[in-house]
Amino acid sequence: MIARDWFGVTPEGQRVQLFTLTNANGIEVKDTDYVGAVIGRYANRIADGAFTLLGRRYELARNMGTSHLHGGIRGFNKVAWRAEDDGTLRYESPAGEEGYPGALSARVRYTLTEDNSLECDFTATADAPTHVNFTQHSYFNLTGREDARGILDHVLSLNAKRFLPVNSRVIPTGELRDVKGTPFDFTIPTPIGLRIDADDEQVRLGSGYDHNWVVDRGVAGLVQAATLHDPVSGRTLEVLTTQPGIQFYSGNALRSRRPRSALALEPQHFPDTPNRPEFPSTLLSPGAEYHAQIVYRFRDGS
Repeated sequence: MIARDWFGVTPEGQRVQLFTLTNANGIEVKDTDYVGAVIGRYANRIADGAFTLLGRRYELARNMGTSHLHGGIRGFNKVAWRAEDDGTLRYESPAGEEGYPGALSARVRYTLTEDNSLECDFTATADAPTHVNFTQHSYFNLTGREDARGILDHVLSLNAKRFLPVNSRVIPTGELRDVKGTPFDFTIPTPIGLRIDADDEQVRLGSGYDHNWVVDRGVAGLVQAATLHDPVSGRTLEVLTTQPGIQFYSGNALRSRRPRSALALEPQHFPDTPNRPEFPSTLLSPGAEYHAQIVYRFRDGS
């Protein structure tokens, strides 16, 4: 069931709606059509806020030092989307917005299923070649409370044997490094706080975990990328995706909350792909459709 109500008004005078998705188990998901967690046009960082496409250099908004982060100053998480009754959000991004080429028609549809899964379905088309990389940037704390330990006792496993090391600007170096023997090995369930402050260069560069892992996949389509478990409440979150990577951000510098009181698990393409032709492509051409899926599945341990 989907219910809607008025949430407020944007600084530009646009009315904002609040949507509540409910299933038969009493699970609720609340979502607004403004200032949300949909990241676009490009999730994560693009080095030097620029890329070259078909021989032309495009200068993007630089909102993280010299880098472009999460779609720029006014990314898709800071615009009003057009909401529909079935849980679909639509946004028309004009050519040149935040520096990107081509007009982009974006759609996100949310579905709450009876097995307590929140399905996020992303599609987009463009009228000119451009780069697209959406993700869902929701924050999670399975304890349901904010205390000094935050998410440090949560137990995480990642279906990933490699991760992307970063430089001092948290931009991938291009290497896909084996996690074995490093603090980035979550191939078996491991408490997040066990190695988050380890004496390790990559941990220091990320001020904890703020890196992308390469999802292991033997088949196309949805695969399980991560499992997060809270041993106190017994709650478990499973993350499935069609995307090639997953960013794990341990909430090291949350602006409005205690650091590391929540975390994000963001399935996506690799950061800085527009400048890394060796990475899986994020190019979207006219006549093609971008499509990605993310599923967050919740279990209460009962």
